[in-house]
Amino acid sequence: MALRWVVFLLFVGRTGAVGNGQTLTVSERCMQDTNTFLWEINKDEPKEYAVLMYDAFGKLGSNVVGGNSNQPGLLQQCRSAHGPSFSGQYCQLSFLLQQGKVQYFVGICVPDSCEKDDVQTLFNQMSLIPPLPSILVNQSTQEIIMAHCLSNKIAPDTSDITCLSVYDYTLFTFFTVLTTCALPLVLLVKQRQENHCFIGPWLYLRITCFCLFLTQVRMLCYGSNSSHSIHPTQTCSPQSRVYGCLQAFSIQNSSWGVYNTPTSIPVGGYASLNGIRVLSLLWIMCGHSAQFPVINSLDNYKNWRKTVESSPLYVPTISGPVFLAVDTFLLLGGLLSARSLLGSINKDEDKLSLSLVGNYLLKRITRIQPLHLFIMCLTIGLISLVKWGPYWFPFIDTVMDCKTYWWANLLLISNLLPVHEICIPWTWYLSLDFQCYATTPLLVYFYRLNKSVFMIVAAVLLLMTTVTSAVITAHLHLPVFQPSTMTSENYVLYYYVKPHTRYGPFLIGILTGIYLTTKKNPLLKQWAALGWFCCLSLLAVLVGLAYILKETPSNPSMPHALYQGLHRPLWALAVTWIILACEEGYGGFIKRFLSLTFWVPLSNISFACYLIHPVFIILYIGLQETPIHYTDINFMYLFFGHLVLTLAVSYVLTVLVEKPYLLLK
Repeated sequence: MALRWVVFLLFVGRTGAVGNGQTLTVSERCMQDTNTFLWEINKDEPKEYAVLMYDAFGKLGSNVVGGNSNQPGLLQQCRSAHGPSFSGQYCQLSFLLQQGKVQYFVGICVPDSCEKDDVQTLFNQMSLIPPLPSILVNQSTQEIIMAHCLSNKIAPDTSDITCLSVYDYTLFTFFTVLTTCALPLVLLVKQRQENHCFIGPWLYLRITCFCLFLTQVRMLCYGSNSSHSIHPTQTCSPQSRVYGCLQAFSIQNSSWGVYNTPTSIPVGGYASLNGIRVLSLLWIMCGHSAQFPVINSLDNYKNWRKTVESSPLYVPTISGPVFLAVDTFLLLGGLLSARSLLGSINKDEDKLSLSLVGNYLLKRITRIQPLHLFIMCLTIGLISLVKWGPYWFPFIDTVMDCKTYWWANLLLISNLLPVHEICIPWTWYLSLDFQCYATTPLLVYFYRLNKSVFMIVAAVLLLMTTVTSAVITAHLHLPVFQPSTMTSENYVLYYYVKPHTRYGPFLIGILTGIYLTTKKNPLLKQWAALGWFCCLSLLAVLVGLAYILKETPSNPSMPHALYQGLHRPLWALAVTWIILACEEGYGGFIKRFLSLTFWVPLSNISFACYLIHPVFIILYIGLQETPIHYTDINFMYLFFGHLVLTLAVSYVLTVLVEKPYLLLK
């Protein structure tokens, strides 16, 4: 190996050739430090820094056939090496096998005076990294496609500093102070107004501590439906805005909003929605916990793929027609949006005015944007401060996209951008949800105008979204089965996040909401058994067909197109039946399970859970220095670990950020 270094030094010199015929010059400082390192490592007794740098290089491991082609090396060991005029800097070279179309990376340790362009130039032609054995890669040739380097120093740019100092720090401090002090201040204001007496600072401090303790004890011990209350008796009704703001930012009031059942269950029922929402969220979290690691950090990816493709039992963890839980969320969104708008119309003297529609949309924006933008800014700031590991590079674009396309998240149109330009990629759903939400007033208008016209419009919209999905699938030869969809760029780019392909479940939700709000006659009992049979059969067929159609078509495929166009609306119809049966009293043990009060607080923090859980997954993967090994037990522990952290932090975010905005009047 030492001889290879000498050959590299003699042949490369101060320049390096790149594939397109241009000659790029390596910086003088980088070349000098590289020479120092190379001569040192070739000595009979090299210094410790040179041994550490050399040993930190990535090396080929076992199970290349199973997918262990990445060679991450040792990042921290590289950074611990300190030479006479430089320190070790960890870089990655990404390679592409020309024939097999397999991409892998190799970690290297170079002097910190070298930029990534210097590294790619040095290694482009005279690489010190041997190719993968030809017996394992079918005689493919390798080519360097890019180089990345992780700086040894944390250097936030202007946008990072702005996010951290102006938004996160200010808001978090503001919310923390207010939520701690608000309730005692409310009591102080009320007592002064009623008794005109003075409350001293020591009593104020005792009230503060007592309120923090009593709030949590009351919620946990008495539950959400208890008649016990710690609210002071309302003998007067102060109207000042300051008083209202203090109440909104009170920990007691915002915690009450998390535990209190009426905030999640509208008057008249829908208790089953809490269980459906939480189970759908857990499905999404389970899928993300499996999806993110397999992008680039498994040492047995091929083994994982073979396992999940073999059984429908792996549907919750990236297998089959995965992420149908998103369509369940769209269905619930459509149902509740229709019910909310119809309720507002009834309160406004049965009029659907422009001001009512504007207020309806504004409430939706204030419902989702405060926490959405807080998480976006928190993520940008957090990413700029963490010293990441070798598996961080696939997520770098997330930061770059946020600094360029943050405005799309602000305007709730991020899903209309190419998927690789979406800031905080999992927030595409919020944009889709709001776009669908904005169509509810128009459909309700047609419903109130003429029910026949309404049914025609709804049928045309459902047909259009179904046909559009089928045509796109046939034209682009899209797969319908995970994990094949993960490797299909067109699947996400043109199908998965677009409103014209995902509108069907939301439309069915609007129809369901209108029906439940305006129905006069109960569902006939004789239809209950048939409904459950059709519902469960349809769910089984949708999962089974995905396994039959698991092969990615090389030509336009009618079965794939029909499945892609129909399976999401059909899934929504099946879930709709579950909701209807539970509300009509035909749900049996399923209704009792979905209506447990246990789901209520989890449902109330579900929005924060959805936004924050990918941050924990990315943190975990990005800080790893060695690959993750797939086994069912390992992935189970990953999921439950992410779940516990998500629930704890989501509760805090809901109490400090989300609920105060909802309680402001």
